[in-house]
Amino acid sequence: MMSIVPVIATPAAPRSARKPSKGELTRAAIVDAALALAAREGLEGLTIGALAARMRMSKSGVFAHFGSREDLQIAVLKTYERRFVDDVLLPALGAPRGLPRLRAIFERWLAHTAAEAESGCVWISAATEYDDRSGHVRDELVAMIRSWQRECTRAIEQAIDAGHLARDVDPQDLLFAIYGIVLVVHHDARLLNSADAVARARRAFDRVTAAWAPQSDRLPVPEKYERSVARDLRANSLQE
Repeated sequence: MMSIVPVIATPAAPRSARKPSKGELTRAAIVDAALALAAREGLEGLTIGALAARMRMSKSGVFAHFGSREDLQIAVLKTYERRFVDDVLLPALGAPRGLPRLRAIFERWLAHTAAEAESGCVWISAATEYDDRSGHVRDELVAMIRSWQRECTRAIEQAIDAGHLARDVDPQDLLFAIYGIVLVVHHDARLLNSADAVARARRAFDRVTAAWAPQSDRLPVPEKYERSVARDLRANSLQE
């Protein structure tokens, strides 16, 4: 079972110079196609037959790379997780510890979610498909989500330790609020075609973190909100 592992500041191991075999390349191509299909149809919509047609392969040729449909679904989840980490977590770790890093994680996550409004998010769709099921696919999904939540919680705790957030902040409460913001962005951008979902999400993040700032640094919420709106307006004017 793959999960997001904490990134430790140690020298990176040298990459293997071995070229992937033809079988490995074929398997990777199948997973890529399956991931694109699952983003639109969900993991339950992923079948060996549909994938074989997409890949212009025989069903037996696809099946030879995966022991079962469940193995294929889990491979898709693992590939999605790895790409999510590369796109969201790893770049954000370059920001200083504390609120800057938490904000960087949120911004990367927000951009990733907004981009998926066109295709669909495998994690979010799978959550609705497997929330009342049992089995290995659900177990893998739950482990991945919990692992991502641990990474976010670690960033929140670092912000508390750095004095950027109040000592009495419950990291799980803040995580709940931030996670909720991202889920609403996916809902509004994908279902309602809301053009201002991302801007609203940024303002919501600002309000949440301002509410849990150290007492001496807290601004009245209306003032903080006005500053966020002004910032978004400036950003929009620069893009026009």
